[in-house]
Amino acid sequence: MARLIAERHDVVPALGEVFRRFGFEGASIARITAHTKLGKGSLYHFFPGGKDEMAEAVLGHIRDWFETEVFIPLMQEPPAQAIESMFASVEQYFHSGRRICLVGAFAMDETRDRFSKAVGGYFQRWIDALGSALSRAGMTEIEAENVATEVVGGIQGAIVLARALDDDQRFTVIIKGLAQRCRMD
Repeated sequence: MARLIAERHDVVPALGEVFRRFGFEGASIARITAHTKLGKGSLYHFFPGGKDEMAEAVLGHIRDWFETEVFIPLMQEPPAQAIESMFASVEQYFHSGRRICLVGAFAMDETRDRFSKAVGGYFQRWIDALGSALSRAGMTEIEAENVATEVVGGIQGAIVLARALDDDQRFTVIIKGLAQRCRMD
């Protein structure tokens, strides 16, 4: 039975998984149609700009999720609660390191230049939001920015290690260490 996709936003998560699995260059239209169960006509109806527009929609979807679940809470909620929530959300979103960070993957190849604003904006927004929470928790601005950069980089590294070693416990151990780094006790 064919999947029913009524709106453009319904296909974006499936597109994200295709890009995660095959990368931007490896996500051919044939692979995209096979994995989304949409024909080329439907894909181009939803995304007249082709694969670039599909990738932009996926990056926007990721940005929106992180904005709601991570960045806004870091900026507005009590710092300790927001930071703890960030680590729980990250653990859940990246499936304990089994799911790659698509934005990070796009940053690693020529795709970065094509989507540099979205890629750079995502990481900078995360660093800024976490830095804000750490600063409100009592760190100096410079220390907060440095720790936030270390933590975001550490999360990305934890994803790579967990996948490379096929060991999600590595992700969990690293995440716990990074969470400890953010504590002001």
